[in-house]
Amino acid sequence: MLEVGIKGRAETVVTEANTASSVGSGLAPVFATPMMIALMENAAASSVLPHLEEGQSTVGTRLEVTHDAATPVGMEVWAEAELLEIDRKRLVFRVRAFDRTGPIGGGTHERFIIDNEKFLAKAEAKKG
Repeated sequence: MLEVGIKGRAETVVTEANTASSVGSGLAPVFATPMMIALMENAAASSVLPHLEEGQSTVGTRLEVTHDAATPVGMEVWAEAELLEIDRKRLVFRVRAFDRTGPIGGGTHERFIIDNEKFLAKAEAKKG
């Protein structure tokens, strides 16, 4: 059962593959903002997955985050998510990201609960 207060965490290590210079979001060899966002989404999505009905999952629909500090290659980074609001199928999370020196980013993230089969059928229908 979904309840406000559910928390999740996702972690990774900064490698060349997830730097801004590798993913095309900048030239610096530091943890890329799109990768930080993906980590935040992973923390949120994985936190609620065990509480959903079979055949359901969530999709990200909105992010309002800042990336406040750079993290170099070789350091561990992690994201934490906390479910703040449940509005029918809309879920609102506080998301934060860290490295061992402290916070590197944060904000809010919205996800919607979906029926996997219906969602994928609708997406595939776009092909015509």
